[in-house]
Amino acid sequence: MTTNLNNKKLWNAWAFYDWANSVYSLVISSSIFPLYFGFIFPKDNDQIVFLGTTFKSTALISYVTAFAFLVVAFLSPILSGIADYAGNKKRFMQFFCYLGALSCVGMYGFTPENIYWGILCFFFGLIGFWGSLVFYNSYLPDIAPKEEQDRLSAKGYSMGYIGSVLLLLASLFLILSKEGEEALQMMRWSFVLTGIWWMGFAQYSFFHLPKGNKNAAKITKDLLWNGFKELKKVQKQLYYHLRLFRYLNAFFVYSMAVQTVMLVATYFGEQEISWSTDSEKTTGLIISILLIQLVAVFGALITSKASEKFGNILTLIVINAIWAVICVCAYFVYVPVQFYVTAVFVGLVMGGVQSLSRSTYSKFLPKTEDTTSFFSFFDVTEKIGIVIGMAIYATIDQVTGSMRNAIFFLTVFFVVGLLLLFRIPKENEAN
Repeated sequence: MTTNLNNKKLWNAWAFYDWANSVYSLVISSSIFPLYFGFIFPKDNDQIVFLGTTFKSTALISYVTAFAFLVVAFLSPILSGIADYAGNKKRFMQFFCYLGALSCVGMYGFTPENIYWGILCFFFGLIGFWGSLVFYNSYLPDIAPKEEQDRLSAKGYSMGYIGSVLLLLASLFLILSKEGEEALQMMRWSFVLTGIWWMGFAQYSFFHLPKGNKNAAKITKDLLWNGFKELKKVQKQLYYHLRLFRYLNAFFVYSMAVQTVMLVATYFGEQEISWSTDSEKTTGLIISILLIQLVAVFGALITSKASEKFGNILTLIVINAIWAVICVCAYFVYVPVQFYVTAVFVGLVMGGVQSLSRSTYSKFLPKTEDTTSFFSFFDVTEKIGIVIGMAIYATIDQVTGSMRNAIFFLTVFFVVGLLLLFRIPKENEAN
């Protein structure tokens, strides 16, 4: 795919997809849905019989999340292989966008009486969101030169935080204007608004992003497995690129913990913090999420500046150290004010670690036209890490009955990830 690497309109269109899809990660993954889930399955009645087995409610949602990521990890190499050869990267990105957005709309029907329908929509929403990111991320090296990728990646995340906060504020206004069952109804309507926002604003990105590779091959049944063949090729090439190989090892470990914390943070706040009333819980958790999102805008920009001055790897080392401290401190968080302070620190490192991890990988890539396969490998690495992280977290939560023990255990991953980052050759580090 030949693209003008200095087309700022194209850069803006790419970054704008973050504005469109980040409402899912905020409203569904991080705030309104965990709140709603906690209200319909409260701590004193949190046992759910699902597929003939009794689960603690938070453990069940963690297991479902892990399974969804396992499916994405399996599908993404197949789909990326087809997209690479068929020249329709954008079509696959659109498919997953619409799958995720429509699943959000379908979550309006998630009630205690319709638990299977609700879990199904939650499951496909996750697949749609993360599946679209496989193709979205792979556009970055195709549309921007290396020296601009850190800044453009940070811009995308920043736009996503700002856009998602706007929708969250609108949802918060609707929810807090009602009480009891009516408030729960407004939460369900926020799921619908999320899907509409995601589909609607994504059209600007889809209009401007290029379709894919030119002179593409015709799709045959062999292409179904071509993605796995491409992953094997990428794996072999990694041995000839030491910094990329060692960076991926470190990323696999620390990303496992980062994504798990981000996926379960609100469930932790909903169950483990001593809120005086349901109203305080709703308001307090939303305020915490808003703090995280707003601080994350500055965190992503600060991280981008720090990477320019100190290098990507040293910056990631510091960020991992902060994450480890956060997990230890979270074990001792019991009251709202402690939760708010923790939220500020999470925000500082959340946006930074995501944007810098993506752009560091992009900059470490060898020169190749086959960027989708390399990013597919990156995404599969991330997804398998999330599957392991969420499965471990859910098991500790289910067995011990405490999310505190599960959060504390994640410290191990950050420490190991930090140590692995030190092993990346300094003389080969991209700046």
